[in-house]
Formats: sequence, structure tokens, C-alpha cells
Amino acid sequence: MNILVINSGSSSLKYQLYNMTDESVLAKGLVERIGMDSSILNHKPTGKQEVTEVSEILEHNTAIRKVLAILTDKEHGVIESIKEINAVGHRVVHGGEYFKASALVDADAKTKIRQLFDLAPLHNPAAMMGISASETNMPGVPQVVVFDTAFHQTMPEKAYMYAIPRVLYNKYKVRRYGAHGTSHDFVSKAAAEYLDRPLEDLKIITCHIGNGASVTAVQGGVSVDTSMGMTPLEGLMMGTRSGDLDPAVVPYVMNKEELSVGEVNSMLNKHSGLLAISGVSSDMRDIIDGAEKGEPNSTLAFEMYEYRLRKYIGSYAAAMNGVDAIVFTAGVGENASLLRERVLNNLTFLGIELDAEANKVRSGDPRRISTADSKVQVLVVPTNEELVIARDTHRIVQGING
Repeated sequence: MNILVINSGSSSLKYQLYNMTDESVLAKGLVERIGMDSSILNHKPTGKQEVTEVSEILEHNTAIRKVLAILTDKEHGVIESIKEINAVGHRVVHGGEYFKASALVDADAKTKIRQLFDLAPLHNPAAMMGISASETNMPGVPQVVVFDTAFHQTMPEKAYMYAIPRVLYNKYKVRRYGAHGTSHDFVSKAAAEYLDRPLEDLKIITCHIGNGASVTAVQGGVSVDTSMGMTPLEGLMMGTRSGDLDPAVVPYVMNKEELSVGEVNSMLNKHSGLLAISGVSSDMRDIIDGAEKGEPNSTLAFEMYEYRLRKYIGSYAAAMNGVDAIVFTAGVGENASLLRERVLNNLTFLGIELDAEANKVRSGDPRRISTADSKVQVLVVPTNEELVIARDTHRIVQGING
């Protein structure tokens, strides 16, 4: 079975085509600048030369059509016909309380995703555009939706409820939902496999640290708490997001600066975090480079970032009454050895012993960066959210096909 995985943004569309016989990637690519006359399609077929095309792509329907055309192209393609695509899996950020697991796309699923637009206004509408475009260009091909929030639907009420009038939950479902669920799910299972221990026996803290970042407490294989909230704004300090903030700051700043709701929302999501404190960049590589050169703002940004990440790890060790393993993943988590070093050297009270040399090694495979004597095992596990989507799509489609 060949499965096309699609991650549709408002002006972009990422894709990977999997052969599920061996879970190999046949091709992957990215369409950027959708809605412009200079849209870019970057296509990477496995075993063939990478190709880039620039053309007018004004909406997602055309983007999908371009992707299918290049996947079946005689020179750059990897399949002969669209008929060789057996199913499509879509990443959808917000599943609310409707979706506790991945689901087949039908009329009911599409209605519910639309009802959740308010909870993910930047992401769910874009996902629906990808779903609609796929239906138009691949009629009759089964489609599956995989949600970032689904993994966290196991959180207990004490973890997901906010201490505000309950009527706001009853009427508008204001609560913690979390994000990066496919990543936290994947790396926690991979960690248990690496440690050769049953997942249900482990207390794991997974740290998905990229431009967006979240930490999850995984106990017995299920999420029991996570740092992102109703939206991806809560929790850790991030590249451009503020993370945790006194709610009173919002009306105070709005009043002083005469900001609209939209303006303050933009400030907290796009102009805060590392970018705001450093004044230079939202990229951790730039921050570390600046800190190593002694730039005070970059140094402060790094120290705040590390401090907040360390606090969440400590709080989740408390929440689970212990921790067996800590996992770092995603762009920063997998590559920023200095950040891992600073975090772990400040968590020695947990019995963590860092293997400094192992921590410096760069690898695309899961690896241990704690010593043999460390009471808590620390791993770096490359995430693979696309593979999770492909696996869920494969499982669901196999189920409907008997």
C-alpha cells in the first residue's frame, strides 16, 4: 500500500509518499508561497535528483494537482499512476474533544473539523483546504485525519481543566488540549523500544523542542500532562511565542499601548520568545552563537529558555512521582547539545549523570546521552510525525478494507 501524507498550511503544503511494505519514503517535497505567481515546488524523489519548479499556484487544489503530476512524472516521478496511491493521511492540528484517535474522513469528520476552526484558526482551515483538494484530485481514495491533540486526550480532568468559571468549558470547551501529540507518541514508544522495557512500566518525559516546543509527561504509555494549552501559545518559551504569561499582562498592555485583540495576539505568537528577548533571531543556533560571543541579550534569551524547560521537566517528574527516562526530540532538541547539557547538569538532584562526550555526537538514530550509572536514562530520539500519520492511515484503511 502506498500512502501520501499531507501537511497543509495556509500558504504551504508538505508531502511524503510512503511504501508501507517496508515503510520506505518514495518521495517527499514542499510547495511554498501558495497564492502567489512565484510559487515553489521542491521535490525530492528517493534515488533520483532533486528538482525545483517555480510557477503560479493560487490555491491548494492546484498545489495538489502539481504534486500528483510530479509524483507520476516519467523523469522525476516514483509511481506510474495516481491509482497507485491507496490512501491519503492528513495532519490536523486540533481535534478538540471530538477526536481521541485518528479517523477516516467522512461528512461527520469534516463538519467537526470545521467546528474547531476557532480553536486553531491558523491550522484547521488550512488542513480542510488540503482535504478538499485531495478529494477533488483523487476521488474515491480513502483519506484519514491524524490529530496533534489526540494523544493528549488521555489527560485527567485535574490536568486539563483551567481554574476559571466552568461555564466557559461547558459552552466553549476552554481547556488544555496540548499539541505535538504524534511526536510525543512516537518518541515515547521509540524510547521504550530502545531501552528494551515495556512502555506501560515507564514514566517518560518527552521534550519536543523546535521553533514551537512542548513537554509531555507520559506515564504507562499515555499522556497525563503537557505544557501547551488550549492553543500552542501556553507553556515553554519558544522561538516567537511567549509561553506562560500572567494573564493580567494582556489587558494591561492592551490598555497602555491601545492594542487590538488581533495585535496583542500577534505580539504573543509572532513577536515574543527568543526573538523578543535576543532582539536578533528566533533560531536557537543564532542565540547560542550570540551567547558564546558574549552578547548579553542572546545570553539572557538562552538562560530563560533553558530555565523554563528545566522547570517543566522538574514539575513533570513531580507530577508522575518519578521519572525513568527523559527524551529530547525535534530540531533544537536533537541538535542543540549545549542546551541539553545545561538542562541536564541542573537536574542532578534526579540522579541524572550526563555523558558529555555522547551528548556531543550528532546522529540520525536514537542514542543515549546519560552514563551507565545514571538513575534516569536520557535519550535523543529523532521524531518522525509523518511516519505516525502513514501508520495510522494504513491501519484505518486496512480496517475498512477488511
